[in-house]
Amino acid sequence: MATNKPSGAIPSEQLLLVEGLNDQHVIWNLAKKYDIPETFSVETGKNGGISSALERFRIELKKAKVKTLGIVIDADQDIAARWQAIRNILIRYHCQEIPEQPSSGGWIQALSNELELPRLGVWLMPDNQSSGMLEDFVLSLIPPDDLLLAKAKSIVQEIEQEKLNQYKDFYHAKALIHTWLAWQEKPGQPLGQAITALQADTAIAAKFVIWLNQLFNPIDQ
Repeated sequence: MATNKPSGAIPSEQLLLVEGLNDQHVIWNLAKKYDIPETFSVETGKNGGISSALERFRIELKKAKVKTLGIVIDADQDIAARWQAIRNILIRYHCQEIPEQPSSGGWIQALSNELELPRLGVWLMPDNQSSGMLEDFVLSLIPPDDLLLAKAKSIVQEIEQEKLNQYKDFYHAKALIHTWLAWQEKPGQPLGQAITALQADTAIAAKFVIWLNQLFNPIDQ
């Protein structure tokens, strides 16, 4: 089980679950860029990946010490199926408030003493509305007039048109962002480190930051 924490003591009762190390580092670096208070830990499931994250989400739901529980996972190719997987877990624990469809700003459910459930939050990468993954989210943070991005798009598109790519079409965003990262001042740096050099004041980044703050640092607490 991987854990990534900022400096200082982090209350164990506030927990955000993610799929892997890239997600951890992207979230903490984005939080640092936006000065989000260090009030929660970011952790993966035992083995990493979506199945492990969902399983740990289910386990943490019933732990009395957990006061706030969020999960950030990729929508992948079927956002409806991914959302339903979350709903199925929560409905099993009698949480009927989760809507049938995700909203663009992410979902948050207040602490439920009646059901003995923590304050809950769900975000589907990249934007709760479309298929995709973490890499699509990070791509949206690159300034639109970035010349290297335009060149990377051209190169990746050429490779795909010539059927030279070894990856599946769905991983286009992953190939594109890592091509772009390979051409930076420090070639090949991880996604999380790249956040510091990106235009993080985009609409999607702002929505994600608002969701994080509302989940872990609500004004009414």
